[in-house]
Amino acid sequence: MTDTFPRQYARTQRLSLGEPRNFTVSPDGARLVFVRSHGGSDPVNTLWVTDTATGTEREVFDPRTLKADTATLTAEELRRRERAREGASGITSYACDAKVENVVTILGGQVIHLNLTSGVVTIPPVEPGVFDARLSPDGNTISYVRGGALCVCTLDGNERVLATEDNDTVSWGSAEFIAAEEMGRFRGYWWSPDSKFIAACRVDVDPIDTWYIADPAHPSSPAVEHRYPAAGTANAIVSLHIVSAVDGSRVDVALGGEWEYLNSVSWSTGGLIAQTQTRDQKRVDIHVVNPANGSSRIEYTDTDANWVELVPGVPTILDNGHIVTCTDRGGMRQVVVNNFAATSTRLQVRSVVSVGDTIVFTANELETPWITDAWTYNIALDTQERLTRSNGSVSLSGTANAYVSRTSTLATIGAEFEFVSATKRFSIRSLAETPLVKPNIRIMAVGPRQIPVAILLPNDGLTTPLPVLFDPYGGPHAQRVVSASSAFNSSQWFADQGFVVVIADNTGTPGKGSAWERGVANDLAQQVLEDQVEVLRALDDLEPRADTTRVGIRGWSFGGYLAALAVLRRGDVFHAGIAGAPVTDWRLYDTHYTERYLGNPAVNDAPYAATSLMNDAASLERPLLLIHGLADDNVVAAHTLQLSSALLAAGKPHEVLPLSGVTHMTPQEKVAENLLLHQLEFLRRTLG
Repeated sequence: MTDTFPRQYARTQRLSLGEPRNFTVSPDGARLVFVRSHGGSDPVNTLWVTDTATGTEREVFDPRTLKADTATLTAEELRRRERAREGASGITSYACDAKVENVVTILGGQVIHLNLTSGVVTIPPVEPGVFDARLSPDGNTISYVRGGALCVCTLDGNERVLATEDNDTVSWGSAEFIAAEEMGRFRGYWWSPDSKFIAACRVDVDPIDTWYIADPAHPSSPAVEHRYPAAGTANAIVSLHIVSAVDGSRVDVALGGEWEYLNSVSWSTGGLIAQTQTRDQKRVDIHVVNPANGSSRIEYTDTDANWVELVPGVPTILDNGHIVTCTDRGGMRQVVVNNFAATSTRLQVRSVVSVGDTIVFTANELETPWITDAWTYNIALDTQERLTRSNGSVSLSGTANAYVSRTSTLATIGAEFEFVSATKRFSIRSLAETPLVKPNIRIMAVGPRQIPVAILLPNDGLTTPLPVLFDPYGGPHAQRVVSASSAFNSSQWFADQGFVVVIADNTGTPGKGSAWERGVANDLAQQVLEDQVEVLRALDDLEPRADTTRVGIRGWSFGGYLAALAVLRRGDVFHAGIAGAPVTDWRLYDTHYTERYLGNPAVNDAPYAATSLMNDAASLERPLLLIHGLADDNVVAAHTLQLSSALLAAGKPHEVLPLSGVTHMTPQEKVAENLLLHQLEFLRRTLG
């Protein structure tokens, strides 16, 4: 069968298979651990170790060598992978001891232990059905979660339950839905540096309303109960506790102040800290905890008139007790050390990679949000240095002394990976396939508000006019206009089918400073759509091939919301829309994300009424295709079904494509391939 881009894109999971990832650099810099599959079509990740002195890599564990069922996943592991948008198999996550000499992972609900030096693989005689396995820092104890219980076992499989309750709504050691989906906290327990204690979350979901995810294609299958904290409703009750790894004795942690969300926990040699957040997200507190008696004190507080942003990698605590975090000051996000703003006022900090005498972070200059590089800040010298000059997009793992960089640019095909230390520098192989498209991209800032825009043309060398396809995401926390060719593969395929493809990062997207991000406060619709229209109005001057009498728009998730919003409210300029897994009424979305931008509907429902697509159903005059996975537990199918009902009641023709058994991330190969083809057919039919 002749390979095509839609088939390749689906088969390779968006060309991600075969890339090395999940890097861990040992503290002494001698070993680099990562996972990678055998090729661009291989979905099974295996574990690799590189000797950094020689640059020699070796595969230390391939799950397919085990004579065991490693394909069956627990329900908890399936949910964890959905929250992390993980579509691969094999080793998708692992955990090391403090010296990075031993590793544990979970395969098919079974604990796997591996010694990185000897290469010996051990399957402890522990009953399967567990997830989130970790090693104590000294490497002598394995911890994991079984159902709602937090457990530990010795290396030879002697299991002990540390914390559990005879209550189906209570779990120990797991992250609740909101923490994993919206706060970036995928775990619910943390080892102490001395391997004697575990800080564990107790989660009670009893206050949360129960929703039901059914599969209409299989009516004999029962609906799955799903505790979903919709905007304005109750959240889970979360508390923090110190549990002895020896006898299971427990100390309750008293976190003072007003809070609803436990954002993060960090336990290092500097101490145990926890960050909490109020329901309205306008205040966060960082608590320093005394593990011996559970008392705590608030060491740092940040407030914001709209919301306090959560930044990956912080907060953490140094050995001298100083807190390292990030905050929005002077119009941009900065690293803060002991309440001192440490980073440049011309940088927007995106994440903190590592903390020590030297802090490593990623950031962009405000004028070019599409270029992200790595920087360092030396605490003692109070100096900032640029670590990479990529003219693209960089992410890092490790410390300033030894790190791995992942770099993507417009000039390179796929990402490049490099290990760097004071004495060594070498590349790490990526086995990802070369895409069957060649991105033809221009990136620019458009209009007086300098909206970041990417324009893609077909590689045909012609000058004939073409219909226009807007291909945005448009929501907070996600950037589509980045200086990386791999970010535009699917968009380029649409361009090659005969479109001028336009991607605009409107108000609310990352990288352009505090005011830009907060431009969506209390309204996720008006300014977002106005920015897209502003770019569309400028197209005649920006691109002579753009036929602005034929303009389509497509998107997924928030992008689906934006696509439907565009044809409903601005059908005069957007002539066809494809809304994939769209939010249609923000009252049906979760508390932490939605209330950050629109407030609590139980207090003030006006922003929800103003942004709901239901109220615009009667305005539809253009072709609209709604696509939704019926197994989606994040943006549930009710969004599309309720909008479809409203459109039908208003006498407005439209199309609906339900996807049986498909979740929010559509990992199924044939579904992913045919979705692209179906969208192309719709656009050709409706735009001409």
